[in-house]
Amino acid sequence: MAEDGLDWFGVRCVFAWTGWDGRPFEERITLWRARSLDHAIELAEQEATEYADLNGYEALGLTQAYAVTAGTEIISGTEVFSLLRGSDLAPEDYLSAFFDTGREHTQES
Repeated sequence: MAEDGLDWFGVRCVFAWTGWDGRPFEERITLWRARSLDHAIELAEQEATEYADLNGYEALGLTQAYAVTAGTEIISGTEVFSLLRGSDLAPEDYLSAFFDTGREHTQES
């Protein structure tokens, strides 16, 4: 833990964009300095409510947190969130099912 008693946490919250055609969903990861994982979730949920209210979105109540390794300096490439999910799907099928469904709103490179 840092000298000030706070560590870094990445927290993912999920929103529904209620005013858009197709009602897309947003997965948003934010960084927090907090005393614990529970504290980081509390801070992120408060901010998620404000974010949703400000933009007319619906916060869906899914909050997942990740503790950045204690003492890690936040620099380019620092891992701020990780989620492991078991699946019997083949790699291409897994990506198609969870990340590349064809309905993502992404910028083409």
